[in-house]
Amino acid sequence: MNTISWIGVYPALLTPFKENDEVDYSIFEANITAQLNAGVDGVIVAGSLGEASTLSTAEKFDVLKYAIKVVNGRVPVILNIAEPTTKEALVLAKGAEEIGAAGLMLLPPMRYKADDRETLAYMTSVAQSTSLPIMVYNNPVDYGIFINLDMFEELANYENIQAVKESTRDISNIARMKNRFGDRFKILCGVDPLAFESLAAGADGWVAGLVDAFPEETVTIYKLVKAGQYEAALSIYRWFLPLLELDIHPKLVQYIKLAATVTGIGTEYVRAPRLTLVAEERTRILKVITDAVAIRPTLPNWRSEDVTA
Repeated sequence: MNTISWIGVYPALLTPFKENDEVDYSIFEANITAQLNAGVDGVIVAGSLGEASTLSTAEKFDVLKYAIKVVNGRVPVILNIAEPTTKEALVLAKGAEEIGAAGLMLLPPMRYKADDRETLAYMTSVAQSTSLPIMVYNNPVDYGIFINLDMFEELANYENIQAVKESTRDISNIARMKNRFGDRFKILCGVDPLAFESLAAGADGWVAGLVDAFPEETVTIYKLVKAGQYEAALSIYRWFLPLLELDIHPKLVQYIKLAATVTGIGTEYVRAPRLTLVAEERTRILKVITDAVAIRPTLPNWRSEDVTA
């Protein structure tokens, strides 16, 4: 079994497109390189921010292959699985392992509100089909399925189910998980505007979105919190918050792509049915981004001896 620490910052990478709807691999490489230079601990491809719902299985595998090539073993490359059928999920899990993914992020079934038994059957089927480490994505707000503590008791029987992307938006759920399971599951915050609070409450990592535009700031906040330097982290986090709140809007893909374009490591192009922002909405979101960029903070050097995480 591959080994992933599930500790640190894991960007949910954008899938950049060209105007002709093809994947823009040159921008994809530039963004991954910026993430690696900032000190992230892994990358996730073909997630919600990666527009998984509009990518074919072949495209998901192509994006995965390219990310593995660019990363070149420096951090784990994780493929997201968000398929409507168990059969398709198993195809993706098998293909990811054959291609060389380090692990999987696993959502409950898409486009069907499975009950607890069905959700567990879906997830355990994937876990049994692969030796890859798995991070379960618990996001009842956006996807309508809540994975409760009793369900995690069942999932704990599968050695390769190792982590949870905690997106319930209930920070106390981190404590509930730790109280019930100790360190059996690593807990990673999956909601950008709750990241400081989640990390301070004991989350082990952060599956981040605005990191796609602001990798240095994201990693620095994580490192400072984990070093116990809360005031320093909080000052950056307060600056970052108007940007982080772009992550919890239905148009988070368009908003974060616009931010990545402003910072030079993305493009605005999205794949239909999404459309690029126009008129008042684009002006409004662009102002949020440019206002923040205009007062972008000077970051402490977390790699120095003064900051250790």
